[in-house]
Amino acid sequence: MHRVIGERDLSETPFSPDEARALFRDMVRARRFDERALALQRRGWMSGYPPYKGQEASQVGAAHAMAAEDWLFPTYRSNAMQIARDVPMSDILLFRRGRAEYDSGHDVPVFPQAVPIATQIPHAAGAGMAISHEEDDAAALCYFGDGATSEGDFHEGLNFAGVFDAPVVFFCENNNWAISLPRRKQTAAPSIAAKAEAYGFMGGQVDGNDPLAVREFVQSALATARDGEPVLVESLTYRQGAHTTSDDPSRYRGDEDDDLPEWRTADPLERYEEYLREQNVVTDEYVETIYEEADEELSEAVERAEAKEPADPDEIFESVYADMPKKLVDQREWLRSFTEEHDVQELEH
Repeated sequence: MHRVIGERDLSETPFSPDEARALFRDMVRARRFDERALALQRRGWMSGYPPYKGQEASQVGAAHAMAAEDWLFPTYRSNAMQIARDVPMSDILLFRRGRAEYDSGHDVPVFPQAVPIATQIPHAAGAGMAISHEEDDAAALCYFGDGATSEGDFHEGLNFAGVFDAPVVFFCENNNWAISLPRRKQTAAPSIAAKAEAYGFMGGQVDGNDPLAVREFVQSALATARDGEPVLVESLTYRQGAHTTSDDPSRYRGDEDDDLPEWRTADPLERYEEYLREQNVVTDEYVETIYEEADEELSEAVERAEAKEPADPDEIFESVYADMPKKLVDQREWLRSFTEEHDVQELEH
């Protein structure tokens, strides 16, 4: 298990105070985004939202480990990682509002969020093979949850990457729950990281609530991947909230959570702030400023997202087939009739 907090002073790590503060800043930005997005969903601003509170250190640490040219393959819960990679918050909000395209024109190398479980894993393996074929210096980092390891795509993606030496880091964020299923009911393996052995490459675990440890470990994993050996990283963290806004975790959580160590269930933002204060890296004034800046950025992002023209219902049928099959034509006609009958002028959610 790789960790920093509780074992090393900042001066004993490869990171400067500025780098440590940058991690904290992005964790605050990610936390405020999550809180605001959840509130927006509850008032009907978007139809659904997958909270990630408690996983900010894991995602931000991994994002900071990536080089500018590295490709990120995200999922629906990787908003903190995208924010740390400087994907505009307004673009992420527009995605949650059902927009197929954005208005920022950002050029961050990130694939669209994958909502079906694990489908992005073979895509990342293929992209890594392409990177290798082009003799590029980039690598790919594929983010997924522990539930994705039960899908066939996980096996196929890691198997291809291992066979073809694809420069990919498979970043599994193990938050202990695949919706309502605890990890122990998903696999008999001693860990998810141990699964890498079957595919012929290295796997390892990191304290996912320690952003310095995650950045250090993933940075090393990416260097290994660039040398032609994929890596499976299991980041141990904890999902404090519900799986999505449609979920009620009180129906299934219980003794499983009691068995987890305190470092894993503690709030990573509070834990990291306390560490930085002990290291004399942040002050009250600095922390207050970071929160104020994050709130200002969020307000601007919401305004920008709201200013975007709502999607036309027909847009959901476009860009699927070159020639639309009859089944889709019939569905489109039904939706047109429905919107006319109920006087629905736009689809925002």
